[in-house]
Amino acid sequence: MTVRTLCLLALALPLSACVSFGGGKPPAAYLTLSPAVTMPVGETASSASAATITIGVPVVPQELAAPRIPVHQGGIAIAYVKEAVWVEAPPRLFARLLADTVTVRTGRVVLSTRQSQIDPGAQLTGELRMFGVDADRGEAVVVYDAVLMRGKEAVFEKRRFEARVPVSPIEAAPVGAALNQAANQVASEVADWVGP
Repeated sequence: MTVRTLCLLALALPLSACVSFGGGKPPAAYLTLSPAVTMPVGETASSASAATITIGVPVVPQELAAPRIPVHQGGIAIAYVKEAVWVEAPPRLFARLLADTVTVRTGRVVLSTRQSQIDPGAQLTGELRMFGVDADRGEAVVVYDAVLMRGKEAVFEKRRFEARVPVSPIEAAPVGAALNQAANQVASEVADWVGP
């Protein structure tokens, strides 16, 4: 081998340690959440005539930090639904679903974090405690602990929302559909609680 070839091989070794050209097979499709209600195209909402609200991305336990769907069994074991992968992290998907639902059901103007620097209006935060499957009961489960500050005074209201939807078999497509239904139910109940 020539010196030049040896130098090129030496340079390639560190790169090969960092990059993998193999990897697992990607899922057939990625899952997402779709709102049961949507704002009509072209409709305008203005903070001059409607109350505003800022909706934060909920905090989550470690099991929901990845774009996978956890399956709880026996109270102590957690696995993940095979080949079920969210297109985005569950807390962000859920926050967007909440924003869409609150906008339509309450008439409020939902602000982004940057827009809320001027006047956040009401503030909705919380913890997405469960967003997965209870295998013992055969149900998709969404549990959201919401915290609402309605005005400028630091007065907080806290409420737990939970929805359960039967699911069988525990596979990507039926679990994704059941979680979408449960998430929409929770989002509707949160919107009714927030009010106009």
